[in-house]
Amino acid sequence: MAKFKKQQKIQAVKRYLEGTEGYKSIAKSVGVSSEVFQTWLRQYEYHGERAFEKRYTTYTVEDKLKVLEYMNEQGTSIRETAAIFNIPAPSTLLLWQKQCETEGVDTLKSKKKGRPSMKKETKIILAEGSLEAVKAENERLRAENAYLKKLNALVQEREASERKKKRKECTNQGENLI
Repeated sequence: MAKFKKQQKIQAVKRYLEGTEGYKSIAKSVGVSSEVFQTWLRQYEYHGERAFEKRYTTYTVEDKLKVLEYMNEQGTSIRETAAIFNIPAPSTLLLWQKQCETEGVDTLKSKKKGRPSMKKETKIILAEGSLEAVKAENERLRAENAYLKKLNALVQEREASERKKKRKECTNQGENLI
């Protein structure tokens, strides 16, 4: 569906209000469905030209509940309620209604969008006896480190002695050939 500028919507609505054309023919000439055009009419009826101004609104849980409550108490349709509260898309109300019915009021809370920020860990949380636990862990890690160093030294020593043996064998075989 194409996006329409504020002035285009106002002109279409005023054409209808002049009374020379029906809403279906105007909707067709503008290139929207008759339901969308009726939504424009309702919005204009309740809020005038202000209804078509661009706005980026976040709705609180209280606002959402107030709108849903009004719709239930007054028996207004989703489109009518959206027009009364100047909510641009009636589908927004439908979404709120379904969320509230299926998952409860808590799902109406706005969720942060986008990628979560990386948290910097600046403090080490000490638990399980705090300082004593850290000291014991530190001592264990030192012992493990010392063990691995000793193992590495033994492996290197073994490899060096094997290389010496091979060289000796090579030199002995060379002398036998001469």
